[in-house]
Formats: sequence, structure tokens, C-alpha cells
Amino acid sequence: MKAIVQRVSKASVTVGEEKISAIGKGICVLLGISVEDTQKDVEYMVRKILNLRLFEDENGKHWSKSVMDKQYEVLCVSQFTLQCILKGNKPDYHSAMPAEQSQPFYNDLLEHMRKAYKPELIKDGKFGAYMQVHIQNDGPVTIELESPAGPIDAKQQSKLEKQQRKEKMRAKGPSESGKEKAASRPKVDPSASSGAEGDVSSEREP
Repeated sequence: MKAIVQRVSKASVTVGEEKISAIGKGICVLLGISVEDTQKDVEYMVRKILNLRLFEDENGKHWSKSVMDKQYEVLCVSQFTLQCILKGNKPDYHSAMPAEQSQPFYNDLLEHMRKAYKPELIKDGKFGAYMQVHIQNDGPVTIELESPAGPIDAKQQSKLEKQQRKEKMRAKGPSESGKEKAASRPKVDPSASSGAEGDVSSEREP
């Protein structure tokens, strides 16, 4: 699960011409749910979001108080695009949890947040709607959060990243350095060992 947390002077959500939600001083949370998320991710995110020390204390000391300490508001907005994986320049959202699963999951997260804090201070947007989110960032202060991935998630992510690197290299073709090395290498007698040719080809990227 990923979240972008912004300290705000005010924030609101509009759908069409209707303002459906608004807060004053507090935090605005953009939240992206992945297909791998579980109840543990919910608990981790709720705890982190509500306890982030983004505000001053009564003596003006920075980074001392959380949104709960200050009794400020929270505006939470579901944003599946945070789970984007770029394929070249095109966003791919296969790692985002499908809407039919993520809506109850998101509602459960909001419920946990309301139980941990004050229900009347937790606001949200409209799930699945095309929204205009108006954020007046105070600072600016923006924090990125990501729930810890389990061992399986980490392996899958590593495998995916390696595959993407290979595809990128394959699309580019042989690297310039590989071409230069091949060009500068002296020609080998065909009757000699074929190992030199193997060396040249091994310097090319797949």
C-alpha cells in the first residue's frame, strides 16, 4: 500500500459541481491499494498516518506533533494511480487492486482510522468517481509512505524489475560501449580459437 501525505492549510474534494468533502488544517492522504495488500497493511498505514509528526508544538518546535495531537482533520482520497508501473512512458495499473475488491478494503481502512481517532475528523472523497482534489499544501510538506512488503512481494518486485530492465535493454539494442569495444578489438584469425568472437558477442546487451 502506498500513500502520499500532505500537510495542508485546507483541502477539499469536488465531484462535478458539488463539493462533497472539505477540511481545514490537517493532512490530506492520497492512498493507493495494491493486489498484495492485507489487513496488516491497513493497520500499518493507519498507525503511520495518524502518528506522523508533521506539526509544531506549543513552543514552535517543528516535527513534534501528529494530526491527533493537534486535533486536526484528515482528508483521505483513494488513488489507484499510485500503484502505477511504467512500461516505457505508458502507465500500467495491473498491480492496483481491482475496484470490486479495493472499495470494501478502502472502507475498512477508513473505519480503522475513525476508530483510532475521532470519526467526525476523518473525511473522504467519493470512491471510483472522477474527482477534483483541491489541496493547499502547508510548507510545502509531503511525505511518501509504503507499507512493508513481505518476502514474496519483494521477490516478485525484484523479478519484475529485472524483466523490465531486460525489455528496456532489448528495445535499445547493443550499447554504444559494446559497439566501440567490438570495433576496436583486433580481427582474429578464423583458424584460431572462436573464444574471441564469443567475447565480442558477450559484451552486447540483450
